[in-house]
Amino acid sequence: MAGDNRKGRGDPGAPGTAVITKTKPQTKRPNLYRVLLLNDDYTPMEFVVHVLERFFNKDREAANQIMLHVHHHGIGECGVYTYEVAETKVTQVMDFARKHHHPLQCVMEKK
Repeated sequence: MAGDNRKGRGDPGAPGTAVITKTKPQTKRPNLYRVLLLNDDYTPMEFVVHVLERFFNKDREAANQIMLHVHHHGIGECGVYTYEVAETKVTQVMDFARKHHHPLQCVMEKK
C-alpha cells in the first residue's frame, strides 16, 4: 500500500490544510490611585493610627509613622490601589470618621 493517501497525513502545504495560530490578547495594567489622609486640628492622633491599622492593614509602627507624616506635612499616603479599591477605602474612612464625629478627610488621586 505504498500509494495509500490517508486523511490528515497529506502535504502541509496542500490545499485544504490550515495553520491555526493563537494571538495573545493585549491587556494593560489598571490605573493606580494613591489614598491620602489630610491633616486637621481636631482629629486625635490615636484615631488616625486606628484608621490606618483597621482600613489599611498597617502595623502600629507604620501607622504611627504615617500619622506623624500627616501631622507634620499636612498630607500622607496610606496606600496605592486600583480605582475601585481606592474609592472603597476612601468611603470607608470617611464614613468611619463621621460616625465617630471627627472631621478627618481622606482623598484619592491618580498616581
